[in-house]
Amino acid sequence: MSVIKKSTAKKIVELIERYPALEICRESLFTAVEKICKSFRGGNKLIVCGNGGSAADAMHVVGEMMKGFLLPRKIDDFNKKFVERAEELFPGDVNYFKANLQCALPAISLVGETALTTAYANDNAPDLSFAQQVFGIGKRGDILLAISTSGMSENVIYAVEVAKIMGITSIAMTGRHGGRLKHLSDFAICAPADSAYTVQEFHLPIYHMICMAAENEFFNLEEKN
Repeated sequence: MSVIKKSTAKKIVELIERYPALEICRESLFTAVEKICKSFRGGNKLIVCGNGGSAADAMHVVGEMMKGFLLPRKIDDFNKKFVERAEELFPGDVNYFKANLQCALPAISLVGETALTTAYANDNAPDLSFAQQVFGIGKRGDILLAISTSGMSENVIYAVEVAKIMGITSIAMTGRHGGRLKHLSDFAICAPADSAYTVQEFHLPIYHMICMAAENEFFNLEEKN
């Protein structure tokens, strides 16, 4: 029995209808959405990492999770306690907050901490910079989304190893063969392509769907859990 809404599951089905080659990923796509939604429901966060184009993808994922994507996520619909507290403390600003703040799905990219990663690379081990961040901010119940088109990126692999030590579920997004990452992660979404750019052409609609599905699960007022 699915732990997500019917309308959330429909986002996965619609993705496969648009990209029939992703039929092979159906089970892993459902698992990814269910695990991520369960993590958010438990008050946990999504941690994302990758290199190059996949680093850009990691930041893109966070951008869609942390603000409204397709739904408005109004704070007066979903966080009335915040609104009440704002009215008490800052009555002159509460309407501005209500008009502009949006509820977030907590997500962090590991690729943008330039000062930390360069200091760590200079002082310690460059290929452990993601692992260091997972060790520092991760906790049991979080999800690590590890993106590598080859599945062989050492810094991503080390991040997954640290996540496994800490009891953090890891989801790999990779290519057809998956490399080491496929076997090391808890489960993998293996895009049916081989070269980096063709794998990335699948990764974008996959993570867009994951963001849409998670947003629908928590912020679709038309269907409640």
